[in-house]
Parts: sequence; C-alpha cells; structure tokens
Amino acid sequence: MDKLNLISPPRGSRAASLCLGVFLMSSAAFADEPFRPEAGKFPPLEKSHAYRGELVFVDHANRRGSIRVEGTGKFYRNDPHPFAMLPYGIVRYQGAPADLRDIPLGTVMHVRAFLPPDPKTSAVPVLPANSKTKDAGHYRGTGIFPAENHVLLLEDEPSHCLRERLVWKLQEVEIKNGEGTITATRAPKQGSDVKATEDMMTFDSATRIWRGSERISVASMVAEEAWPSSGKKSLGGQPVLLGVTWKPAPGDGLSGAFTRFHISDIWLDDAAIEQAALFQAEAHKVFIRSRWMPAWVDAVDYGKFGRATVTATLFGGMDASLYADFQKDVQGQINGSENTLKHAGGHYGPGHMASNGKIIEIAVATGKIPLGSSGIQIKFETDLIIEGIRPTRVIRVRPESWPRRQIPREEYVNDSLEERFPTPAIFPKY
Repeated sequence: MDKLNLISPPRGSRAASLCLGVFLMSSAAFADEPFRPEAGKFPPLEKSHAYRGELVFVDHANRRGSIRVEGTGKFYRNDPHPFAMLPYGIVRYQGAPADLRDIPLGTVMHVRAFLPPDPKTSAVPVLPANSKTKDAGHYRGTGIFPAENHVLLLEDEPSHCLRERLVWKLQEVEIKNGEGTITATRAPKQGSDVKATEDMMTFDSATRIWRGSERISVASMVAEEAWPSSGKKSLGGQPVLLGVTWKPAPGDGLSGAFTRFHISDIWLDDAAIEQAALFQAEAHKVFIRSRWMPAWVDAVDYGKFGRATVTATLFGGMDASLYADFQKDVQGQINGSENTLKHAGGHYGPGHMASNGKIIEIAVATGKIPLGSSGIQIKFETDLIIEGIRPTRVIRVRPESWPRRQIPREEYVNDSLEERFPTPAIFPKY
C-alpha cells in the first residue's frame, strides 16, 4: 500500500502558498488576553484563540453558523456555539479554499478566532470576554462558549494537518461486522520533540477510503486483507490523512463513547488528497467568480464630477489563478459590501449599482503577509464612485473576464448596510 508523503500541501492548492504565506507553519502560542481586531488591520494569528468542534449549523449567506465546541466535559452535552467569519476570514476544506456551504454538517473543524471587531454590528451574540473560562455545568466543563467567536481561520482536519505539517499514523484497527475503532497518533511529519497525540476513533461501513483516484470501502480493505474481517490488527503506524466528524458512538460513556470522534474519510496517499483538493479548489473558483473577489478599501482619492481612484487590498485564501486575473489596465467593476460579504444595493444582481472602471496599478507585498490578506493591492479608477466605497469598508471587485451573474436574494442587502437577514436573535444567548 502506498505511503503518504505529505511534505508539502497538495499541488492542486498551490494558491495557498501565495495567500497563506509564511504563516503556514505552526503557531501554537495565542494571547493570554482576548484580542479584538481593528477596522482596516489584519489581526495577528498568534493572538487568536484556538479551539475545535463539530459544525452543526450554517447560515452560508451571512457567513456564520454554530459549532459544538470541544471542552473539558462530555462533548455530546455541549450546546452549539454561534460563530461568524471575519470578512477576511478563510475557510479551508480537504486542503483547498472553500465556502461555508461546502462543509458537510457534522464535520469537526479547527478554529482560530477573535472577539467581535465591533460588538454593535456583530452578526452573532456577543459574550463576556471571560466566557471560555466559565464552567458550563451539567458535565460540560469549560471552554465551550469562547467569546472569541469571530473567525479568522476555519479548517477541517486534513487542511489543519497539511497547514501544520502533521500526519495521522494508524496504529491498530479493531473491527466487527464492518465497523469498529481505529487507534492512531497525530504527530509532526518530520522529526520533532513534540509528543504524538494518540486517539481512538470509530469508523463504519459508510467511512470513505481514498487511494489514488479511486474510492474504496471498508469491505474492500477487508477483502485485500489490509484489515481483518474481525478482531484486531496492528497497522504499524501507517501514515494517512483523516476526515473527522462526530456521531453517537456505542457504549455506556465510561469508555469515552460520549466524546469519541468518528472517521468520515481516510486518504491513503498524496494522490488521493491532491485530487480532493483539486475538485474543491475548482468549485471555489467558480463560486468566487460569480460572487466577486472580496477586499477592503485602503484609501480613496477623489477627483471631479464623481471620479475617484480606489486603493484596495484583496483578501487572502483564494486560488492563485483568481488573483492572476487582476492585471493592470483590465476593465472591471467594484461594489460596496458589508462585513458578511453580502453585496450592497441593486435589484438585478451585484453589477446593478457597481462602479465601472479599470485597474491602473497592481502592487504585491513582500515579506510576511498576515493571514486574511493576499498581499495584493490594486488601484481602481472609476468615473462614478458610489457611497459604499470608503476607507476600511469591505468591497467586492470583478475583473471584466469574470461572468456577469445574478445572485439569490439572501446574498445582497437592499437599502441599508445595517440590514440583517435574519438578525442575530436567531441564536440562543447562553
């Protein structure tokens, strides 16, 4: 059976090297005090609060949802915890850029998050800054309601491992009637003094196993005698990537059934995860071209009779081919947006109220690029600037080569940037 190399991210996600930059390396430290981002500044990853949990609700149009956060107690008892993506927040799924709508409910996600930048306009409930230290009671423990609910980075297990250069090593499988448990350790791919994390997770006949370009089943692994038909077998530390979810496990809870995670996918080699990343990256490129590239305004130089030159920084986390479409002298459109990335104004699609013009300059930053930024700054000249385009405000930009398409009603605001669809009141206040 092929060995998993995992020395670098999949080739299909080469954009990550441009958009994620030097912070692809592990950043274990985070601030003792909760950090609140400022408008117009990308917050430092090292000051974020890290946690993980099961994705249980998604409001994709408003870039928010709920996660059942893993704390110190019984995981299944934890109430879903609301979160909102920062406008420049990055979602990654199976090693590639993604939108919230791409992530299946139940997926265990890794989170790096901050306090709400502006509590008055938060799309989710605002909690006391010390919420993560409070004991929630009822066997739930602490850590399950962090006030840091505005997310800079949301990534599934394989994306997290690729970014942190980690690998799961399968130690032992125990199987009966097509389901069972796998004991595995998660550790750095290269030699390290960091102690490996051992975990026992469940699997069943619905677990997907990927090898090269083929999908195989648990039954196939048994037929190939890689796994036993019944009982235990040592797997010798076989390196893989795992997709992790949560579902109710058998048992009385004394053996960890209430907190044990479940394996949804196993990628046995590099080719398998590269193919998954390629398909996900293609889906996301189509999505962004139809919704436009998000950015924020650094400055506006006003001319006469509505003319203006807008300087804007494109947000990060996208495929490199999307950024390559932004070139000097390319015609395009620029439109106001709100912090959920919903287009502002217009009844006939995002282009209805957008400002037309062209890109007159491109600048690419060197050195360390903060997470959330692409490091690419454009200057866009228009002869009719609109109200929503102001310094520190979020916008969306479309080069002329991208298609003109309509978007559904829930993905734009009509008369007011303060419109919420629906309001944060849909979430419980814990």
